[in-house]
Amino acid sequence: MPNAPRGPLAARSRTASFHDREGEPLKHQTDIARAAALIADPSRARILKCLADGRALSASTLASEAGIGPATASAHLARLVAGEVVAVEKQGRQRFYRLAGPDVSAALESLALIAPPLAITSLKQSSRANALHRARTCYDHLAGQLGVALLRALLERGVLSGHDGVHRPEEAVRDRPSSYGRDLQYRITDEGHGRLADLGVDTDRLPPRRPPVLYCVDWSEQQHHLAGGLGAALTARLFTLDWVRWGASPRVVHLTGQGAHGLKKSLGLVFA
Repeated sequence: MPNAPRGPLAARSRTASFHDREGEPLKHQTDIARAAALIADPSRARILKCLADGRALSASTLASEAGIGPATASAHLARLVAGEVVAVEKQGRQRFYRLAGPDVSAALESLALIAPPLAITSLKQSSRANALHRARTCYDHLAGQLGVALLRALLERGVLSGHDGVHRPEEAVRDRPSSYGRDLQYRITDEGHGRLADLGVDTDRLPPRRPPVLYCVDWSEQQHHLAGGLGAALTARLFTLDWVRWGASPRVVHLTGQGAHGLKKSLGLVFA
């Protein structure tokens, strides 16, 4: 009689023996508890918040932002990397850490919906909260009031079509705040390709491995903001043009005076 499988193979065999209510094998179960445990530690949660804007940061920077020592930060980062929540990149002798992908950022945004709010006990905390609502990144694209206004301007100028950008909970089937939208489909119009090219965004060379146009239901504004390859490319272009700059806090961005003028001229966007 052959030996019984052990380790992961044994676990896979046992999983295949279970069935759902319709009698189908449960072949692709997910370990939610394991993923949640990686985020559950307050220090790791602060590290992940710092990385939620898509940037790669050093361990020392993350330690400072999380308010922990370098050795403690290294231990937490090692666990996050092992859990495939965070990826590490080597640049010379230094290591930089970033979220493993946009799905991790989306999961963090979704958790924020059910998490109790942190008590705001200082002017600094209040200012940061207001800044996050005004303009921030959602992984690699703009969110908050600025992100919502940008999508609305793209729709009004005929760059995109497919919907009006308004989230209507009573009509939503799969759309939920703080997650990628699934109910609707935006597309770049024929005229939109030219307008985007005028901004320096080549729609034939959008970031690969994802749909060109996606949207998220913004958690603070409860409206749609642009995501996907176009959202990432347009946001990167705005940084290159110095139309937006990073703020002092993680994820916070600021619209520059040059950016306000440029967006008004190119897209008719007035952001006060």
